Amino acid sequence: MARGHQKAQSQAKAIAKNQALKSKQGHNANEQKKAAMKALTHQCPVCRGMMPDPKTFKQHFENKHPTHAMPDCLKDI
Repeated sequence: MARGHQKAQSQAKAIAKNQALKSKQGHNANEQKKAAMKALTHQCPVCRGMMPDPKTFKQHFENKHPTHAMPDCLKDI
């Protein structure tokens, strides 16, 4: 087989390249998740949902939990 050795080398190179790409993707996804969780600072006391800012938090609370009393931190927003 004239092409046998070249084929084996090519396959090994492709496997190494794919593994490197997969490891990069997983790493970036973890960094993105951490950054997204840092941005979510407000937590709903009823459903434990996370919101990025007080305005969104107030809208969420008014729409999703109208029967519950508004938390003190949202009353002046």
